[in-house]
Amino acid sequence: MSQLISSLKGTRDFYPAEMSIHLWLYEIIKEISESFGYEAYEGPFLEKIELYAAKSGEELVKEQAFCFEDRGGEFITLRPELTPSLARMVAQRQRQLFMPLRWYSFGNFWRYERPQRGRTREFYQWNMDMIGASSPEADAELVAVCAAFFKRVGLGPDVVKIKVNNRRLMDQKLAELDIPDDLRNAVFKLIDRRHKMKPDAWDRHAEEQGLSAVQIDGLNLLLKNENLWKESEELKDTMEVLDIMGWGDYIEYEASTIRGLDYYTGLVFEAVEVTGGRAILGGGHYDNLVGDVGGEPLPGVGFAMGDVLIKIIIKNYDLLPDFQNRNKKVVMVTVFDKSLQIESIRLASELRQEGIDTAIYPEPAKLLKQFKYADRKGMNYAIVLGPDEISQNVVSIKDLKTRKQETFDRSKLISKIKRMLA
Repeated sequence: MSQLISSLKGTRDFYPAEMSIHLWLYEIIKEISESFGYEAYEGPFLEKIELYAAKSGEELVKEQAFCFEDRGGEFITLRPELTPSLARMVAQRQRQLFMPLRWYSFGNFWRYERPQRGRTREFYQWNMDMIGASSPEADAELVAVCAAFFKRVGLGPDVVKIKVNNRRLMDQKLAELDIPDDLRNAVFKLIDRRHKMKPDAWDRHAEEQGLSAVQIDGLNLLLKNENLWKESEELKDTMEVLDIMGWGDYIEYEASTIRGLDYYTGLVFEAVEVTGGRAILGGGHYDNLVGDVGGEPLPGVGFAMGDVLIKIIIKNYDLLPDFQNRNKKVVMVTVFDKSLQIESIRLASELRQEGIDTAIYPEPAKLLKQFKYADRKGMNYAIVLGPDEISQNVVSIKDLKTRKQETFDRSKLISKIKRMLA
């Protein structure tokens, strides 16, 4: 026998059980996105490497992106995120698009990092952005979408909190600590790592970045200030709007929430699991992204959520629906023997044309085997069309749960099945 070929490290196989969860998640993402008036879009899986090098920071490209040279000698990458592609797409048709844009997507992404629980190299991601609006109200809307999603899947504010901050506010506070402009991005990345390092190690790392002892002490005090948000008019307005919308219980100010990507300029937010502190999604406000890829400057706000961790969390809290019940809306037409297979195919087609999801056993087999198959697949009913049924112009319906079988006039089958599945 040939050696079994395994899948690539960090990728996933979606067997039907996993695909049911995946499609269910996408249905909810679509439902929530479109309930706020957002439209679906998609970008290419391959982009020129300079798009990410310029827009997402060197770390994302050098350490996390799958980069390679194509046959024409051009360096390209499998997309590690979507926001730069979004900016490019908007810039290309900027004069044809009616602002503000409300766009969402759910597609594949790749990052070359060490696979672990909750993180894979290939993953799906929900991306959502509003382009062409710059206001606390617009910022609040994207945060509200996140809260609405969590409520929809059953994750309450006792399980998930959305931590918010503002980069302009933090930039002002860094200036008050006399931290020079050329160190600001490094300090933002330092703040983003605060909860991932022990305090002593974090202080040493801050010193290595060029901060003085006085600046480090000031930064530590700053990051402990739970009321710092009240010094930002933007954040106060955003918080007020979220309260009015009814999402205040999900929101919490966190001075160390800063987001690592370079293009955020205003609001930044991150949804975290209360127990364990794992980041579920993140986003923020940006002012320069479209302009940076050749378009006219446009503000925007958006977020992204990977599918791997949210599925784990939903499963851990036993919030997945009973997918087996979904097959109870499917009936199966049996095949009595080879001579009657065409009649079974014809009957299955009639049922489908009436909007009834219908499977058919693919070949003649003992009826007991066919019933067992339908039962294992979670179907409730099997339809028998044997020589007796055909001669009398009737059909028999087997209830796989009760094991009872009833015979009906062929002309009444459609209405009977619809009532049974209702």
